[in-house]
Amino acid sequence: MATDEATPPDASGSSKTRTQWIIENVVSLGLALLLVFMIRSSIVEAFKIPSGSMIPTLLVGDHIFVNKFAYGFKVPFSDLFTKDPLYIVKRDGPKRGDIIVFIYPKDESFYYIKRVVGLPGDTVEVQSKVILINGKKMIQDPAPMEEANQVLQKVDDPKYNRASLEVFKEHLDGVDHVVLFDQNNPFRENFGPVTVPADHLFVMGDNRDFSNDSRGWGFVPMRNVKGRAMVIWLSLWISFTDSQYYFRPTRTGTVLH
Repeated sequence: MATDEATPPDASGSSKTRTQWIIENVVSLGLALLLVFMIRSSIVEAFKIPSGSMIPTLLVGDHIFVNKFAYGFKVPFSDLFTKDPLYIVKRDGPKRGDIIVFIYPKDESFYYIKRVVGLPGDTVEVQSKVILINGKKMIQDPAPMEEANQVLQKVDDPKYNRASLEVFKEHLDGVDHVVLFDQNNPFRENFGPVTVPADHLFVMGDNRDFSNDSRGWGFVPMRNVKGRAMVIWLSLWISFTDSQYYFRPTRTGTVLH
């Protein structure tokens, strides 16, 4: 006689159902992780800024998204097996003024972030802290006092003496951005000239007197470039030097250029 009462499955049925549930969820999780790692490998990846070499554009503790599709769409994970990743779609390479993330040529376990200054074939020189590209000076204008004060207020790292810092607007072949100089640091006033080899880049930090860049260790091979910095999605830093906590919500959403 039929009833509405449910009967429990037998032991074998219950075990089969449980096993199927585990397999389905493991497969779903695996596919989800694979998709995440594919996106991270070829489209976009998050990075944290650990140093002040790009102040005032990027501060210590800024978390950014990097567009890994900017210079081409590569086969996911292909750069794990070769120094020259395979590209499905190849685009133009980095342009002067781009902020790029790349593998540090002197130690490939590190990622660096800098601004592209010299392209292949360019002659780069620095005279009295002014950049010359192929003999042409890149214009630097002192930032207006109000804007300079706003920029300096963002420099919250205690190791910098704000009183000695100067803010300039640099015009890098159509890319306008802000750079920082230290009046008390004359050691990098002059550099070069050097010629950028084929398939290489010359890069510098916006914090010109406190940046370990191409002036010190040379050129960046094109194959080391991982992508172009896009946007700040979080700015959070805990300083162990002065036991301070820095949370900068107004920087969230800042587009980088």
